Amino acid sequence: MPEPFAVKDCALIAIGTGERAQNLRELRDHLMTTHPGCIYYHFWGGLLRPRFDDPEYQNDFAAWAWRGLHDIRLAERLAIIDPVEFPDIESLRKEILEVIEERLEESEMVPWARQGYLFHFIRSQIVVFDTDVRIERPEQLIGLLRRMSLGSIFYHYIDARRRSAGKRDDFSEWLMGFGGEYVKLVQCLSNIDPYFSTLAELRQEIQRAFLNFTATGG
Repeated sequence: MPEPFAVKDCALIAIGTGERAQNLRELRDHLMTTHPGCIYYHFWGGLLRPRFDDPEYQNDFAAWAWRGLHDIRLAERLAIIDPVEFPDIESLRKEILEVIEERLEESEMVPWARQGYLFHFIRSQIVVFDTDVRIERPEQLIGLLRRMSLGSIFYHYIDARRRSAGKRDDFSEWLMGFGGEYVKLVQCLSNIDPYFSTLAELRQEIQRAFLNFTATGG
């Protein structure tokens, strides 16, 4: 039997780096060397930031290409990059740079943003809180999931993938400690792509996976 599941909560602290770009070439140059936490923040930080609209682009680079540079083609190419498909931040950095390099080669002039629309590189630092909630059995998670904070969902399902050796979420890592009893549930959880949805939608998908597993008897 594995240790009880310790439910954590988290927040992303935004730290300004002082790096900024006014045109696409400057964005590329900063991307080559900027802190990995910047790339993490600009891809995942939007999920934890308060939003009052439905963002058209999931990551900040795509949003700036659209709002700052008015380059729809570049925005769409950056928007379809799914960070889940990359094993680490450096692989993701390489992909972003290739998309930007391709766009620079296509363009006769370097796209510029107007004053006031600079891209500011922000680095994230995660702060983790222990909720003191402990779960002994997977069945107990079903009832708890719908009350779990969005910060907990982010920490256990998204951030966990960069912490675990197997690049898995915390729920799956814990379930695997029960032997083969929850293999199908682990497979269902691994099929969920957390990037193109809100954290509330992701919480529902995780809960649905647990409910379906229980309803079908595993």
